[in-house]
Amino acid sequence: MSLTLDLAGKIVVVTGGVRGVGAGISRAFLEAGADVLAVARREPDALPEAGGRTASFVSLDIRDGDAAEAFAAGLDRVDVLVNNAGGGPFLPLTEGPLRTHVKILELNLIGPMIMARALRPLMPDGGSVINIGSVSGVRPSPGTAPYGAAKAGLHSLTQSLAVEWAPHVRVNSLILGMIRTELAHLHYGDEEGVAAVERTVPMGRLGTPFEVGAACVYLASDLASYVTGTQLLMHGGGERPAFLDAATVNKEETR
Repeated sequence: MSLTLDLAGKIVVVTGGVRGVGAGISRAFLEAGADVLAVARREPDALPEAGGRTASFVSLDIRDGDAAEAFAAGLDRVDVLVNNAGGGPFLPLTEGPLRTHVKILELNLIGPMIMARALRPLMPDGGSVINIGSVSGVRPSPGTAPYGAAKAGLHSLTQSLAVEWAPHVRVNSLILGMIRTELAHLHYGDEEGVAAVERTVPMGRLGTPFEVGAACVYLASDLASYVTGTQLLMHGGGERPAFLDAATVNKEETR
């Protein structure tokens, strides 16, 4: 067993691996020496690079089971699958077309299930699946209920597959809090809005895509050889409990 994060020679598939959190994950695996296949529906203007190396790109809709099987048929081996592709807009359940809500479920839960199923036969002993979850799947998610429900399902899928595929392939979830990407302004507004959100995080800032990638590299490495079926929280300490600000207890009397 190696006590390093050197993944030279490993083949890593990262869904949604060309922008945002996915690009950070791709760069971290490149930095660790792995060969990265970044999967997305549309090719970006530039592919993730790190350590003098560049990710390869494959166009694929992960919700299409036949396309996923065809993608798998063109590969000889996959050591690591990172199910990162996902997301969804703020949209209360009674608003917008029903199909929009169903597509959010498909992208965030059905897609990862399809990819895991398609690539599992290509994984050698010691393979690793990492599902990118969200705090929305472990707490209420008003305004994004299908997204939260899908992430909760993804966390459950992780635990079930970890048992089904042990001891040959490890399966883990990385549960993310708020991460700062190039699209952060769409969620939090301008820099003042981002700063206000950061003040609600115990660590005092949002996470970065590369930090997410570093955690994925750890979960894929020999350092995590006994880690499977787990949910690794990566949320900067979580959210300050609302009751702490709402309570009217006289603090002087509690000293």
